[in-house]
Amino acid sequence: MTQLSGNQKRKMKSASRFYAVQALFQMEQSDVGIDKVRREFLEFRFGAEIDDGTEMIDGDVEFFAKLLEQAVNWQVKIDQMTDRALVAKWPIARIDPTLRALFRVAGAEMLAFETPPRVVIVEYLDVASAFFPDGKEARFVNAVLDHMAREAKPEAF
Repeated sequence: MTQLSGNQKRKMKSASRFYAVQALFQMEQSDVGIDKVRREFLEFRFGAEIDDGTEMIDGDVEFFAKLLEQAVNWQVKIDQMTDRALVAKWPIARIDPTLRALFRVAGAEMLAFETPPRVVIVEYLDVASAFFPDGKEARFVNAVLDHMAREAKPEAF
C-alpha cells in the first residue's frame, strides 16, 4: 500500500465532507437510513467515474463514516445551535435542505472532532461554494458557521 502525502490526505478529507453533506441531504429527501446511504456512497460515489469520464475523488472512508454518525448523533444539538445562529423568522426547517445538511455536518465536526473551528468554517465554505457557485450563500454560511463555532468551542476565539 502506498503512503499518501499530506496534501492527498487533506483532499480526501475535503471530499469526505462534501460527500457527507450529500449523504445527509439524501437521507432527509429520500427517508433512508444511515447504513444504506453510507453503503451507497462507499460503493458508488467514492472514486466513481461520471458519464463524461471525470473520476470523482476518493474520500477518507473512516472520516466520512464518523462525520455521518456524529451528524446523526448530535442532530438535535446542532439544529438548536443553527437555530440560534439564524434570524428568528428563519428557523432551520425553513432553510434550503442542502444548507441544513451542510450545517449539520459542520456542526458535528465542531462538536465531535478536534478540527479547529476556523478550519471547519473554511472547509464548509468550500463545500457551500461547490453547491452554490453563484456565491450568494457564502456570506450566510460564513456567518452561521462562525456563530456555531463560537458556541461549540468558545475557547478557540
